[in-house]
Amino acid sequence: MTGLDELEATVRRELGVRLFTVLAWIPGRRALRRAHSSHPEQYPVGGEKTVEVAQGWIARCIEAGQPYFGPDRAAVREIFADHELIESLGCGSIINVPVIDGGEVLGVLNILDAEGNYDEESVAAAASLARLAVPALRAAVREGEK
Repeated sequence: MTGLDELEATVRRELGVRLFTVLAWIPGRRALRRAHSSHPEQYPVGGEKTVEVAQGWIARCIEAGQPYFGPDRAAVREIFADHELIESLGCGSIINVPVIDGGEVLGVLNILDAEGNYDEESVAAAASLARLAVPALRAAVREGEK
């Protein structure tokens, strides 16, 4: 098991999750590169997002290093262009937590489940787990910059 596989297992145990992905932030390209996915057919590792995510989300999660919490389907639809795929997987609530090391945002944990399954306590719990992704995301950022 990789560090991100272990992190997924921890998130499943502590928060519950239907869809879990980890994205590395590649600043030189202003791109998010998928380093881990619980659903590789729909969200393959290595896939990149550049314009699919709302600029306000980038400003919040990447530039400001703050979590984003979308408690319901309306919030998911507002931010994510792939909301139909997200909903088809039974997800209607999302927590995005930046992974920060030494003041640098390395990427984001994306934790999704059914609408109403998360609250502010869930966001705090997810944020406390983000540091576990630091080693794997350091490597993913280096790989993405090549």
